[in-house]
Amino acid sequence: MAKGKGQKVKKKVLITGANGMLGRALVEKLGERYAVKGITIDDADITDLDAIAKVITKIKPALVIHAAAYTKVDECESNISLAYRVNAIGTRNVAIACQGIDASMVYISTDYIFDGTKDSPYVEFDPANPLSIYGNSKLAGEVFVQQVLSRFYIIRTAWLYGEGGANFVDTIINKAKTEKQLKVVDDQRGSPTYTKDLADKIGEVISREGYGIYHITNSGSCSWFEFAKKIVEISLKKNRSYMTYKTSIVPIKSSELKRPAKRPANSVLRNFMLELEGISLMRHWEEALKSYLSNGDS
Repeated sequence: MAKGKGQKVKKKVLITGANGMLGRALVEKLGERYAVKGITIDDADITDLDAIAKVITKIKPALVIHAAAYTKVDECESNISLAYRVNAIGTRNVAIACQGIDASMVYISTDYIFDGTKDSPYVEFDPANPLSIYGNSKLAGEVFVQQVLSRFYIIRTAWLYGEGGANFVDTIINKAKTEKQLKVVDDQRGSPTYTKDLADKIGEVISREGYGIYHITNSGSCSWFEFAKKIVEISLKKNRSYMTYKTSIVPIKSSELKRPAKRPANSVLRNFMLELEGISLMRHWEEALKSYLSNGDS
């Protein structure tokens, strides 16, 4: 159908991993201002260069947001080849496909590229030093993007939760219904980030075309233990019949869990690039959590 006189054609944006937690939020939020096409592994396997290049070339987006990833941190330790195929080679393939049609790219990265030894929040200019296969594979993806493209955004975020995917918030709520005691680590700090808030801010960043590396999280920070306590507290306040008893949340050390992948003790990301460019920071994580627990109402 021909566009009416003076009608502006919406910029095409393609989103990989569209059925994931962040992918869903991006499709919903960016669909308000762009012509968004979401794809999943059913449409193209990102580890197959020809397959993903064919799809991207056919759609011809001006921008690709690469949200597809292998994010099971502990599984990555025993599935090293898969982690690198998806997070590193898959990202390289998307970047090459973008290069082929002169599209810009957004790569969603992670706080886990840092080792957590810094005694203050990490800024975009701090050196990376991952502790895990997951962190290393995501960092490799960053390197490929920078090697292949000149117009890109690398968005590092952390502790994501939101609609449409398994996440810490839902896990705590479900366990609080059936377990009288929950043990949660208190020696890892980060910034819980709501996918809807992140999608909104990504939309704001890409509208400015100021390419580079950005840290984007909800404001403030906490430990997983503090996060869990706040989840239960807000849930009880919103619906007092939600749980029939008061769940006891007990702080423990990371070493007690004996997980395969080592996590950074401090993965708080300062959104320094947003500050430098005069872009507003996202709301405090507690406010975002309240929105999510009110069925996602903003």
